[in-house]
Amino acid sequence: MKSDRLLAILLLLQTRGRVPAPELAERLEVSVRTVYRDVEALSASGVPVYAERGRHGGIRLLPGFRTDVTGLTADESRALFILAAQGAHAALGLDAALGSALRKVMAALPAPYRPAAEVTSRRILVDATRWKGGPQPAADLDTLQDAVFADRRLRLRYRHSGAREPRTYTVDPYGLVSKAGVWYLVADRRGAPQLFRADRVRSAAVLDDPVRRRPGVELADAWEVLRRQVEDRPDAYAVTVRVRRPRLDMFLRMNAAHLTGPPAEDDGESAWVTVGLAFPLLVAVRQLLAFSDQVEVLDPPEAREELRAAAACVTRMYGTADRASG
Repeated sequence: MKSDRLLAILLLLQTRGRVPAPELAERLEVSVRTVYRDVEALSASGVPVYAERGRHGGIRLLPGFRTDVTGLTADESRALFILAAQGAHAALGLDAALGSALRKVMAALPAPYRPAAEVTSRRILVDATRWKGGPQPAADLDTLQDAVFADRRLRLRYRHSGAREPRTYTVDPYGLVSKAGVWYLVADRRGAPQLFRADRVRSAAVLDDPVRRRPGVELADAWEVLRRQVEDRPDAYAVTVRVRRPRLDMFLRMNAAHLTGPPAEDDGESAWVTVGLAFPLLVAVRQLLAFSDQVEVLDPPEAREELRAAAACVTRMYGTADRASG
């Protein structure tokens, strides 16, 4: 709607001071000509807005002009009080600031919307942590935040998963990302994006050198590349299993990341259901032993042999323990 677009322009100008017309057009998904028509409409309504021509021009408000209009709709006011990843504010030391900000937003809301926003905050809760995720190692985010906001390079002592000793890296941070309750530092190392789990950082020091990010790359861009590297990693070993029907739902939930498709269709009468999986390494099939005799690997033969060998090792270990205790 045009009224929403005019309000968006006004709020952007209040926040930024000067915004080039092409950028406004891209943000609002309209043409530059439409932006200039909207500026004329704002000016005609009494808003002191004007366009500056030239290389460093753009759309501006007269210095000192502010408006208290929020322009929030009922749905928008509710959305502000549904806060995903609430633990993120505590980890960043922003719990008190968040509470203060919400009180100010509540006071600024149009009176008819306040009850709905207040009820929403009591009726909707978003918990971003996984079920039975267990206690997470503490992550010291203070130094990482300092580097991110000061646009400075970081020197990290970082322990990779499975490594005994940490390694030292000098990185160029883009920002911090909270994913399912786990904090990650997104940074360039030698000009390539890399992901660092904050709870594996053994020490961090902010350097005096300014950050050297790749031109035109923002946090969201770097995160998207890294996210795809993780999620689109090819799984080399295709495995076919059959699952006892009473355990099927649990099996599908616990192995969602490895499913190659939905379970095989059947008449609903069979005691077993066939499921296709894919694992990055052959040895990863050992995790299926957690389901004991409720899951059987049908193919390939080497996957069956891997499980047979793993089960034999467990049998020998407990047999030895029993003899020792006897």
